[in-house]
Amino acid sequence: MSESALLRMLHDAAGASSKRHIIHFRNKAAYSRFLTAFEKANELFPVKSVIQPIKIIHAISCSLKAGSFSLRHPSIRHIEEDIAIRVHSSHARYMQSSVAPRQSDSAIPWGVRQIRSPEAWKETRGSRIRIGVIDTGIDYSHPDLRGRISRGINLLNRALLPADDNGHGTHISGTIAASNPESGIVGVAPYAIIHPVKAFDHNGTAYVSDIVLGIDWCVRNRMHIINMSFGMKNRSKSLQDAVRSANRMGIAVVASSGNEGKVSSIDYPARFSQVISVGATTSHKKIAPFSNRGRSIDLYAPGDKIKSTWLNHKYMELSGTSMATSHVSGVIALMLAIKPGLSPAEIKSMLQKTSNPIAGLKSRSGVKGGEIDAVRVLKHIDS
Repeated sequence: MSESALLRMLHDAAGASSKRHIIHFRNKAAYSRFLTAFEKANELFPVKSVIQPIKIIHAISCSLKAGSFSLRHPSIRHIEEDIAIRVHSSHARYMQSSVAPRQSDSAIPWGVRQIRSPEAWKETRGSRIRIGVIDTGIDYSHPDLRGRISRGINLLNRALLPADDNGHGTHISGTIAASNPESGIVGVAPYAIIHPVKAFDHNGTAYVSDIVLGIDWCVRNRMHIINMSFGMKNRSKSLQDAVRSANRMGIAVVASSGNEGKVSSIDYPARFSQVISVGATTSHKKIAPFSNRGRSIDLYAPGDKIKSTWLNHKYMELSGTSMATSHVSGVIALMLAIKPGLSPAEIKSMLQKTSNPIAGLKSRSGVKGGEIDAVRVLKHIDS
């Protein structure tokens, strides 16, 4: 059966009542043959409007009507539903303020101070480290992020900049790399570079295929770190394959564990072994009540009542493992600025070895890491 026949089958399977799916090809050769046929498709056979290639995992995303899930073709290896996924902010507490405190001490949020970033800045501030933030975009006009933003992508509308219409991505970016000590706030790695990857809409919702395309962009554009402050309950082979590809390319992938307060399970993609999974702590150095916890968590970081940048030049206080994840991404930027060749496995191991114990975790067997400590991990790198 030819690739042209498969294209026609996919076109015929699309419809008003269809659901998004991800179709994996058997191997790179089969995928290449399909792409060749796909590129030759003309206006008389409008498949380009319903099919999105995902090269990093040798797959495509498309809509299939009910009953088409069992589509058969020699080139197809696996089909899975393209699941909706949300940013981790369900336990956020919103406390808006138009102006941040102007005293220099107040410019440093408590979380940044608790993990001892200011002391680490004597050695590095994360200069030239590229961080792909797959989220809702970024507020390009925020004064605290000026000079910290480089090129990104809007996967919802590639003709537009990845501007934030939700706020979550801007908040994450501020904790990582805000740099306005005079009249705003300072993030964990204030000289790092944020590359905004807008995969989530104004409601904070995306599809797995959008996330995978975001990871693909980060790999092709040589990010050092990928921050993923979102999660879902279902395992996705597509997402796992993309994460594995990023890991093989030496990119540290950091993800939030979820906000359900569970002990025994965490969300995907944090559950994948190639990811650094993050739980949240409070200003009292205890696990936040909303945070997932236990042996599935690699590390913990501040995530309760975290003040950071928001839309329209404002600031917002949010709580969630999303906020904790951005602290970890910032510390990794500091690490890589000191020793650029660190592998994702080395980064995870070093962060765990140098983390500080958390009350209530010490007696649990199998616990891997406590709360991150920027100064301790940099000393470990230098030793």
